[in-house]
Amino acid sequence: MDLFSFAKNIGKKLFGSDDTDAADKIKAHILEDNPGVSNLEVKFADGCAALSGDCENQAAKEKAVLLAGNVENVEKVEGDALTLPAEAAVEEVEYYEIQKGDTLWKVASQFYGDGNKYTAIFEANREVIKDPDLIYPGQKIRIPK
Repeated sequence: MDLFSFAKNIGKKLFGSDDTDAADKIKAHILEDNPGVSNLEVKFADGCAALSGDCENQAAKEKAVLLAGNVENVEKVEGDALTLPAEAAVEEVEYYEIQKGDTLWKVASQFYGDGNKYTAIFEANREVIKDPDLIYPGQKIRIPK
């Protein structure tokens, strides 16, 4: 979980090749639909976003990493400085990169054996996926077990 790789040339466009205010824009993007992170700080250099802060739970940490990584020009995200409460439950999740032709129905069928369970994937990624019909190749999401 500490270092994630992402496709650099896809994702939400927040900044261009001039990344002087990229950290502020990534931080604002994460806080726009705050998944449960307080005291968030973001540093950005050479395509790598380093996140620090206090997370309510494991899902909040994972969503913050995914929100930062699914931004164009972000190639890596370091999340090891995102802290969890000592009593935080550990949820088993898998990460999936959307492929060309994928739908959440298809992904749910693949992971759960039932396309109707696409809503569970959408709910687990609500901050990352704004509309279940608007996913794109290269986007990374979390799949709860």
